[in-house]
Amino acid sequence: MDARDADLLKEIDPTELGQRIRAARVAKGWTQTQLAGDDISVGYVSRIESGQRRPNSQTLVDLATRLGVPTERLLRGVTEREYDEIKLTLDFAELSLETGQHVEAETQAREAVERAEGASQDDLAFRGRYLIARALEGQGSIDDAILELEPLVRSRQGGVLRINCAIALCRCYRTSGDYSQAIEVGERVLAQLQQSPLDASDESVRMAVTLAGAYFVRGDTGQAVRICRKAIAKAETIESNSARAAAYWNASVFESEHGSVSNAVAMAERALALMAEGQDSRNLARLRTQVGMMQLELDPPALAEAHKYLDQAAEELPWCSASPAEIAGNDLARARVMFLEGDLDASEDMILSTFEVANADAPVLAGEARSLMGQIAAARGNAESAKSAYRQAVFFLSAAGADRDAAQLWFELADLLQDVGDLDAARDAYRSAAATAGLRSRTSTRVGLPVTVPVGLAVS
Repeated sequence: MDARDADLLKEIDPTELGQRIRAARVAKGWTQTQLAGDDISVGYVSRIESGQRRPNSQTLVDLATRLGVPTERLLRGVTEREYDEIKLTLDFAELSLETGQHVEAETQAREAVERAEGASQDDLAFRGRYLIARALEGQGSIDDAILELEPLVRSRQGGVLRINCAIALCRCYRTSGDYSQAIEVGERVLAQLQQSPLDASDESVRMAVTLAGAYFVRGDTGQAVRICRKAIAKAETIESNSARAAAYWNASVFESEHGSVSNAVAMAERALALMAEGQDSRNLARLRTQVGMMQLELDPPALAEAHKYLDQAAEELPWCSASPAEIAGNDLARARVMFLEGDLDASEDMILSTFEVANADAPVLAGEARSLMGQIAAARGNAESAKSAYRQAVFFLSAAGADRDAAQLWFELADLLQDVGDLDAARDAYRSAAATAGLRSRTSTRVGLPVTVPVGLAVS
């Protein structure tokens, strides 16, 4: 046994070592008597496996030789080479996530977790389960992602990675419409961070803006603004570009919602400049989509600028860990640009490409797509087709939760239904919209594409 292993033997938890020896014996199909042989008593083997005795170096070498495993595996759980192989598999899984290969990422992460758990490498297994959750989220399996993330966030291990798990969980709860759970997770984790050195970290700022986003979509704009202002102050203090980008991004959303679109665009572009200096390809693409959509809210809409940002995001999103809904949302925004430019056929084709995603699992997105289809029909002079499309939008929107995006679309659908003479449906839509105050009509186009709230700019 070399000096490093001898030192490790003095420091290792005897219970952990005993569990590894027992696992190796059970894997070989041996009893304690068979492992003991002629030189070691069965009682001594039993005490070693239960953690009551720490073997000396010669005894450990003898046990490892009989079991046919390297001594370092008993001391470390894996050999150095095996550890590197598991870590490399996780690195490949993360790379697959960043390039949008979510199924492959899940497969690689599950393989790594199986090997890590078998070798008692809890830190690698934790990272692998987080990557599995991210891969499931990228595939649109939000409930499955939540089930993976919940025990990770409750865990006492993980450090910074646990905060990223909480950010992802808060984001997934928000996506699923469970805003109360999203807020509970965010508040709890932030309270824990205040008692630790990690409070002055990028992850703490990202957790705060993720929480602000959850409050925002629930309709608590004031609380969202207050949290976001504190996050901006903290981000400036720690002088982190990625944290500042996260804070300014969310602030731009609130400015846009309050009608200060010019200020919102300026803040979003500042966030974009800060984020472009980093490696967060997914959020960079999402933010380009956000800026492009804000350009459409200017009076008059800045169509050329919107085209530039949205087209660039469309190229980037499929190659990062963006979800199908995020890609479809970008497609719908580009369809809106085409509609405003008067290219109705191209806009219609683009909308149709979103229908597979814009369905019952994403009711607001589905409602937006049908609403824009109705406006295309109205622009062609086909009032009945427009009315049918608007009623389809109402159908999907009826299944949506009571968030701000849904309320805004209800309000705009009411106007659109009134335009085509469907007064009863328009009246019902106004009633549905009335639950949320402070909405403004986008009179320039009457197309209600939702502002994408950047809930959780985790380094993923």
